[in-house]
Amino acid sequence: LRFTVRPALGRTDERSAPPLRATVNVGLSACEKAPKQSRASCGGGDSLPKGLVTLSWRGPRSGWRRAANSTLAADAGAATATKMGKAEKKDDPSSVWQDREIRFDMPVRELELRRGEFQIDNMDSVEDTKGNNGEKGHLVITNLRAIWVSTRSRRTNLSLGYNAIVSINIRTASSRLRGTTQALYVLTKFQGSRFEFIFTNLVSHSPRLFTTIQAVFRAYDTTKLYRDLKLRGAIIADKELKLLPQEEIYNRVQGVWNLSSEQGNLGTFFVTNVRLVWHANLAENFNVSIPYVQMKSVIVRDSKFGPALVVHTTQRSGGYILGFRVDPAEKLREIFKEIDSLFQVFSVNPIFGIEFSVEERAQSLSSVTVGRESDDVEIVRGGEGEGVDSLAAYYADGVKTRDREPLFNSDLGLAVEGLPDGLTLAQLWNIV
Repeated sequence: LRFTVRPALGRTDERSAPPLRATVNVGLSACEKAPKQSRASCGGGDSLPKGLVTLSWRGPRSGWRRAANSTLAADAGAATATKMGKAEKKDDPSSVWQDREIRFDMPVRELELRRGEFQIDNMDSVEDTKGNNGEKGHLVITNLRAIWVSTRSRRTNLSLGYNAIVSINIRTASSRLRGTTQALYVLTKFQGSRFEFIFTNLVSHSPRLFTTIQAVFRAYDTTKLYRDLKLRGAIIADKELKLLPQEEIYNRVQGVWNLSSEQGNLGTFFVTNVRLVWHANLAENFNVSIPYVQMKSVIVRDSKFGPALVVHTTQRSGGYILGFRVDPAEKLREIFKEIDSLFQVFSVNPIFGIEFSVEERAQSLSSVTVGRESDDVEIVRGGEGEGVDSLAAYYADGVKTRDREPLFNSDLGLAVEGLPDGLTLAQLWNIV
C-alpha cells in the first residue's frame, strides 16, 4: 500500500513541505519490500511477525529511512498507535459486555444469551415506565443483566448490565397502565453518564419484580472475584488460596518470579478453573487475581529476564500486561500449556459465579387446570319401604295425630320422642 503524506518538518508553512512516499508492509518480509539502502537495518532480511506493520518513507534528499516507533501492533490487519508508540489492540468482539454495558434498541441477535449466561426469571407483564410509559413488555432476568423487550415490537428493548447499577430502590411511580403504584427504580452509571430506569409490574399484589432483581444483583455484587481483576486483595490466608464456590485448584507452582519490578519478586502460582493467582512468598498481601474472563491473551516471549509468561488483560480491566518467569524453560512451557488449555475451556463454558435455586415457584396455568369429569355416583337404596317410610313417619302433615311419649335414648344420651314401631335410630341416621 503506497500513499503520499505532507509532514510539517518544522516549517511554518505546512503546504510547502515536500511530499513523501510511504510504504506499509503487513505480515511480509521488510527487506523484500524495502530498497537496498535500508536492508542493512532489517537485520538480515528477517520476516515480519504476523500482525506487525512496518512504516518507512523516502524524502527528496534523505533517502530511505526507517521511522522511529513505526512498528505497531495490529489486530486483524488494523493497527493503532498511542502517543508513545505503545502497542494497543481493541478488545475481542466476543468478549463479555453483557454485564458491563447498557444498550438500547439492540439488534435481535444481541438479545440472545451468551455462553455462561442463563435465565433466572421471566416476567411477562412489566412496563418500562421511564422510557416507554404505557407499553407492556416482558422482563428477562439473567445472571449478567436484565433485558426488557416490548411486547409490541422486539426492536424496542434495553439491556441493563448489573455492573452499571449504582442503586436499586422501591418508590411510587405514575404508570399509564396501572396508575399510581409501587415501582422499581434502578439508578445506573455508564461511560460517565447517569441513567434511571423505572419498571412497574402490571400484576397486582406481586412482589416478584422487587425480590428477584434485588436478590440477583446482591449475588452479582458479592461474586466479583469471578469476573474482576484484583490487586492486593485478601485472597491468601496462611499461604493458601481462599477458594470460591465452584472453584478448584488444578496446579500450585512454587518459584514463580513476578517481573513487575526491576529485580522481580519470588512467589507462588495458583492455577484454578476460574482464575490465575500469584502472591509473593514474603508478603501475602502482594498478590494479583486474574480471572480468565478478563484475559485477552496468554503467550510466552523473551524479556530482559529471559523467557517469560505474559498475560494481557482486556481494556475493560485496565489493559494490564503482566509478566512471570519460571525456571527452567521446560517447566515454563508446561505451565503455559496448562493455563492456555484452561483458558480455552473456560472460553467455551465460562463460570460467572452466580448460582440460584428456586424455593417457591408459581405453578403454570396448565398444571393447575382441572379437566371436566362426570360424577361417578351410585345411589344405594334399602329395602322396599325403608327410607321413604321413615321420612313419612316424621312428616308434619302425615298421619300422626299426636306426639308420642318421650323416652331416654342411651345412644344419644337424651330423651327423645319415641320411635314408631319397626323403625330404629340407625335407620334415621342412614337417611341423613
